[in-house]
Amino acid sequence: MHAERRQRLMKRMRDAVAVFFAAPETLRNNDVLNDYRQDSDFYYLTGFEEPEAALVIAPHRDPGDRVVLFLRVRDPEREIWDGHRLGVDEAPEALGVDKAFPIDELAERLPGYLHGATRLYHGLGRQGREADDRAVLTALREARRIRKKGIDTPGDILDHEPLLDEQRLIKDEAALTAMRKAAALTAQGHRRAMAATRPGLHEFQLKAAMEYEWLVRGSPRHAYPSIVGSGPNACVLHYRAGEREMQDGELVLIDAGCEADYHAADVTRTWPVNGTFSKEQRAIYALVLEVQKAAIDHCRPGRTFESVHDLTVKLLVEGLVELGLLEGDVTAIIENETFKRFYMHRTSHWLGMDVHDVGPYYLRGTSRMLEPDMVLTVEPGIYIAPDDETVGPEWRGIGIRIEDDVRVTAGDPEVLTAGIPKEIDEIEALVGSAPLEV
Repeated sequence: MHAERRQRLMKRMRDAVAVFFAAPETLRNNDVLNDYRQDSDFYYLTGFEEPEAALVIAPHRDPGDRVVLFLRVRDPEREIWDGHRLGVDEAPEALGVDKAFPIDELAERLPGYLHGATRLYHGLGRQGREADDRAVLTALREARRIRKKGIDTPGDILDHEPLLDEQRLIKDEAALTAMRKAAALTAQGHRRAMAATRPGLHEFQLKAAMEYEWLVRGSPRHAYPSIVGSGPNACVLHYRAGEREMQDGELVLIDAGCEADYHAADVTRTWPVNGTFSKEQRAIYALVLEVQKAAIDHCRPGRTFESVHDLTVKLLVEGLVELGLLEGDVTAIIENETFKRFYMHRTSHWLGMDVHDVGPYYLRGTSRMLEPDMVLTVEPGIYIAPDDETVGPEWRGIGIRIEDDVRVTAGDPEVLTAGIPKEIDEIEALVGSAPLEV
């Protein structure tokens, strides 16, 4: 899988050389490190999860010297504290690279790999990655200093993102398999949270019930910090689960997903704390659900990314006018953006190894066309602030979002997260069916 990805990349690189670095470790406090997650690009190309490593891809070199990994050497003393290291000797066979060298030899050997290349791909200027920049720039200066007559050295340093992002944007089968796994694990957590919900439970307890399911079933980490907002907190887009006690008659909104094999799920569901939607909650929920289904169906090849949002806005505005929450001409409301007090965020983003995944949304100033094996979220919502006096009190404080992960195919869209209930009758049947014992 990783070797195939490197081969596809090399075909596009031609006479360039690319250098990718592992993510650095970061201190939490004193000698305690934060949980480590490998850099997504580095893992995509290597499958290697250790820090202090660099990958050099040089298609212009002789066969057997084109994919080279620099990594930590075995160190029995450090391994007592930090765990097993792969080591230089085992790396070529384990990871399918041509050669491996100690990371301490990068400064000595990298200039040689730059000879004969006309361009250098490296992501300059990333926050917290200054040491990587210094290593590359030092090697480039050294390569130019010692270059031989008639031997090129890179004249340009280009960001690797445009090169690799397009490849990651179109998901290969390994990526899709991982995303389906992440979606299935995420479904287990959301279903458990629905079943556990009851008045009197705290937001953090619901969060714990959900995340337990992911971890115990094999997910290594969450894709992003979980959003669990009840009552008025459902109207706060990036609210984190707190100590608030959920009340009878309220809604709870959970926006949360886990990772599997370095790929993310991103799902939002909203449901009544007591298991039954009120008349107003049901009306808003039914509207958001109807709009989401239409937007998902719109995710087909030849449609633009932007058109998914445009359709969502149009349908939401029409529904809000019909409910009497907005007044006036639909076109004028959209042009004046007066709908934004109820719907203020975008409908979609790319999804993959990162929850807001790589890849441009526009090409040459035009919204890009959707293509098979792109994966995007579809997440319409309506949020009526608790203090919004332009609407009746029965509507205030209702916050509803429904989000799924959608793969574009040559035919009907594939909803990766279809296993998580979102129909009203399904939700009402599941909520509170297995209360959490605390």
